[in-house]
Amino acid sequence: MTMTHYMELLAVNQPLNLLLFMALPVVLAETVAISELYLLYTRRLDGVARHINKVAGIAAGITFTGIIAYLLPNAVIPITQKGEWRTFLDIFAVGMYLLSGLPLILVALQDLGLIHKRLPDEEKLGWHAGCIAAFLILGHLAMIAGMTDPSVFGYQPPASAHEMPDMSGMSH
Repeated sequence: MTMTHYMELLAVNQPLNLLLFMALPVVLAETVAISELYLLYTRRLDGVARHINKVAGIAAGITFTGIIAYLLPNAVIPITQKGEWRTFLDIFAVGMYLLSGLPLILVALQDLGLIHKRLPDEEKLGWHAGCIAAFLILGHLAMIAGMTDPSVFGYQPPASAHEMPDMSGMSH
């Protein structure tokens, strides 16, 4: 079975890539999502849950800023220049993964007080929740597409290769 570059990224350099590119951002985002539900239900915006929400939101945004800054020049641009995308599915999976980071970056910017400074707390809470929802949708689209075998859409690995080109350059 062939893999998308998304899955290959998670599969190489185990367990480091899986932890850095999947576990860390997802655990942070899920922490934000769970604490967000509590905040939306209770409207207690000054307690421990809000502090956890804010710290996790900032950490998630910083984490994804680093992921995007790393993957664009080290994976997306080289794969594009070499014409090595494994069908539209591969582009879609990687694209959705990178796009999923943008709502988390917006959450961090809001939690750092760099955007939405003058919005009432209720509107900030709604904006925050919308960003988390966008992350979850985009992230799940990336995972579904990323787990699909690109040969389903006609991808054929190079005949001269015994294995798929790897992302070993991604092991740093």
